[in-house]
Amino acid sequence: MSTHDLYTTAPEAPLWQVPASGAARFSWDYDDGRERLLALYQKGKDKQWDGNKRIDWSLEVDPADPLGTPDEALTLYGTPHWAKMTEKDRGELRKHYTSWQFSQFLHGEQGAMVCAARIVESVPDLDAKFYSATQTMDEARHAEIYGRFLHEKVGMLYPINDNLQGLLGDTLRDSRWDMPYLGMQVLIEGLALAAFGMIRDTTTEPLPKQILAYVMQDEARHVAFGRMALRDYYKQLSDAELREREEFVIEGCYLMRDRLSGVEVLENFGIGKQEAKELSEHSEYLRLFRKLLFSRIVPCVKDIGLWGERLQKAYVDMGVFELGDSNLDLLMAQDEEIAEQLDRDRFEAEERARVAEVEEAIAQGTPGE
Repeated sequence: MSTHDLYTTAPEAPLWQVPASGAARFSWDYDDGRERLLALYQKGKDKQWDGNKRIDWSLEVDPADPLGTPDEALTLYGTPHWAKMTEKDRGELRKHYTSWQFSQFLHGEQGAMVCAARIVESVPDLDAKFYSATQTMDEARHAEIYGRFLHEKVGMLYPINDNLQGLLGDTLRDSRWDMPYLGMQVLIEGLALAAFGMIRDTTTEPLPKQILAYVMQDEARHVAFGRMALRDYYKQLSDAELREREEFVIEGCYLMRDRLSGVEVLENFGIGKQEAKELSEHSEYLRLFRKLLFSRIVPCVKDIGLWGERLQKAYVDMGVFELGDSNLDLLMAQDEEIAEQLDRDRFEAEERARVAEVEEAIAQGTPGE
């Protein structure tokens, strides 16, 4: 079935074309480069994996509850609208929310793939080009996996959120080579990681847990890459240049906080846009979610050297200023460990199954007394 047949609302055009800007840069310096970045590049090569083999696609997903997350996470839960819904309606709502969330993940991963390719093209240092080439492959794999989950297990897609598309477009249209790092690696990827983590840690379904854990293992490297590259570069910028980038961060953070709430889902259930926005504003879950969205962004922004007074005031206004002292390295290490533990659990289960199969074959082959 064509993807376009699965969209709740068809995209306005089959292709979105963003005019390219900035220079493609070649480096004739083939020396070893920065040790930390080359170590990350080696790790990126070592950690490549095949989504067809590492993920168990035979696992079933209930279309009426694809994630098994608590209903309290749904904006309509506890409202008069929820009370009037049949169980079938509620199942359809769960399906729509899953479709909306994973569709934004899918579109974001395609954006990350394009941004990573743009970094290969525009970044001046060869070691950064090397690593970003591995990231481009990672993002292609992520888009493939999210697309497959939506097509085969959910059977429904949502178009890209207008505000996500706007931030992505601003990132790609900027001619400065560091902006794909800042817009994608720090903002969009940071927000996505927090969203992935909330679902990974609350879902009761093994298939989405596998998908999210393995994607997050890759993203831990990507964030480390962005931090290394921008931290080194931003030490060289003037105060005025740093303030320009802080303004971009402030605008992007407000945009994502206020506009990524799934209003489109509620509209598909006959709720007007204004009421849908008000319901979202009063959702306790969404308030918590919005704060957690910045758990990866704020410490990263501080770490790379964007911590001016105006940016700090914006984070105080958002109620996330204290996240600047979070241990980002610990969060990323936990992301990697969760994925590795899933692998260990799966390999142990497969080994037990093989042993049981051999023992059964031996027992069947033993002559009777």
